[in-house]
Amino acid sequence: MAGPRETEVAGGSLPLFAGSSPLSWQQRLAPYCRAESPRALRQLFSTSLPFLVSMVVLLYAMSHGVWFALALALPAAIFLVRLFIIQHDCGHGSFFKSRRINEILGLVLSVLTMMPYSAWRQAHAIHHANTGNLDQRGTGDVTTLTVREYQSRSRWRRFLYRIYRHPLMLFGIGPAYLLLVRYRVPLGRELRDRHRWFSIIGTDLAAAACAVGLSAIIGAGPFLLAWATVLLLATSLGVWFFYIQHQFADTYWADSASWEFRAAAIEGSSYYDLPRFLHWLTGSIGFHHIHHLASKVPNYRLRACFEANPEFQHAKRLTLWASIKSVRLALWDEDRRELISFREARRQAQVAFKYVDEMT
Repeated sequence: MAGPRETEVAGGSLPLFAGSSPLSWQQRLAPYCRAESPRALRQLFSTSLPFLVSMVVLLYAMSHGVWFALALALPAAIFLVRLFIIQHDCGHGSFFKSRRINEILGLVLSVLTMMPYSAWRQAHAIHHANTGNLDQRGTGDVTTLTVREYQSRSRWRRFLYRIYRHPLMLFGIGPAYLLLVRYRVPLGRELRDRHRWFSIIGTDLAAAACAVGLSAIIGAGPFLLAWATVLLLATSLGVWFFYIQHQFADTYWADSASWEFRAAAIEGSSYYDLPRFLHWLTGSIGFHHIHHLASKVPNYRLRACFEANPEFQHAKRLTLWASIKSVRLALWDEDRRELISFREARRQAQVAFKYVDEMT
């Protein structure tokens, strides 16, 4: 049913697994935390083959006109996102049973996605450990200020935050920054962590070697233009899905004293209710509440886990239209415990000012 805010809560607002212990959760999820090599191989084949075909068609079409060819970049970008989801599962050690195979496949796919395997995996692990914790923001998440933090900042810093939260920045310039700077050059923590440093530089060198080889065969101009377009589209799509999984009206944020892992996983991660075909294309990423609760569940078992456990079907359901409207939300209201827009924050400030003015 449709809730009063952007998020629709399927089946009502009953707390999930109310009163259950962590052990009972683990027992319930354990059957789905086992990788299945045959299914993993089928998914790898059904993703990599269409991706390669899409890239071949795209590169062939470049000889018939650049704009016509670039219109064909979207299918390749979608399958590249799906390959990244496989890389993501490898990072959690959930795609194959073998840790070694997960590591090798994750490293190979990182050359295609341009997301350095080890560096990204470490940042993502921090995200999983701290999602929804107001005191642990800043690594692997979208920067989100509280209303009080925003109002206490200078006019210039408020302006910068508004620019940062603008859709063109989040889904246009932001993905370009991730591709060209954030994961191309070791900065900050990466300079002090040799594993992250080698991950970034190693990915750069491997990707450069592949680009030089393919450019020699196809031609530098057509290859680089096609590949850059596919990468940018795929990264923008990936940022969108990552964003919408946690940025919705009644998401979850709490300070360290009251933060709780299961609550953050279930209440702070959306069930993105997409058409079944889009669930397939996106590697069931819409069942994100289950993924945050048990990251060892491979993407190809998330739907089965969802369908077998009615409690998960009571999660915060985010429709496609509601997700689009959620883009305007940018500030966490600690009093109302919901994500609100800049306009709503301004309206609240005006009401509060008017009230104080009347009282004095």
